[in-house]
Amino acid sequence: MTDALVTMAGVNKWYGDMQALKDIDLSISPREVVVVIGPSGSGKSTLIRTINRLEPIQEGEIRIDGELLPVEGKELARLRAEVGMVFQSFNLFAHKTILENVTLGPIKVLKKSKSEAKEIAERLLDRVGVAHQAGKYPAELSGGQQQRVAIARALAMEPKLMLFDEPTSALDPEMINEVLQVMLDLAESGTTMVVVTHEMGFARSAADRVIFMADGAIVEENDPESFYKEAKTERARDFLSKIIQH
Repeated sequence: MTDALVTMAGVNKWYGDMQALKDIDLSISPREVVVVIGPSGSGKSTLIRTINRLEPIQEGEIRIDGELLPVEGKELARLRAEVGMVFQSFNLFAHKTILENVTLGPIKVLKKSKSEAKEIAERLLDRVGVAHQAGKYPAELSGGQQQRVAIARALAMEPKLMLFDEPTSALDPEMINEVLQVMLDLAESGTTMVVVTHEMGFARSAADRVIFMADGAIVEENDPESFYKEAKTERARDFLSKIIQH
């Protein structure tokens, strides 16, 4: 499938003797929203962290928009700039204002003028609902607001793809929905997204495809409706019975 935005072929990764990813074959199309679920330690976060080489792999290949992901150097930095990443912990620069956090990448990496970067940042902060906080510092914002700023910061780099690694797991329950709403809006606007999450409601409403992982392997994948109604594998059914109860 040549028009895939991301292809992973025969990807294996070890941490010492522990195999974290096993023979991963995956392709993601432009505008597709893929949600990755599975028990703790199943390799979900490792999977998405290999897509922009935050985690190196030992075997296989990863391509973004047809280009082989380089191991290091300028080419890697360029490709990495095309992949937005939102983490559990917001990773904002504490000593910079919200506006400065969002303009930094476009100015430094994309070489945009300060005025153009500011215009982009203000538009994106407005889009995620925190425009009125632009002059504040991260510590002055709630966790939900900080995570929305982190999403705006990633979007400011004009990425081809957005990766979310459990973006709501560090948030208080009442803040989770405000972040998921921003992500839903992104999904509806056609942003290509790979999301590791425990939020099943988001998976149901936003995902085109759900991937279930266990022990470093992709065990099952399907559209959300089919997956939740009748998971094919015992492993997935067992996982769903545990999370849907709570």
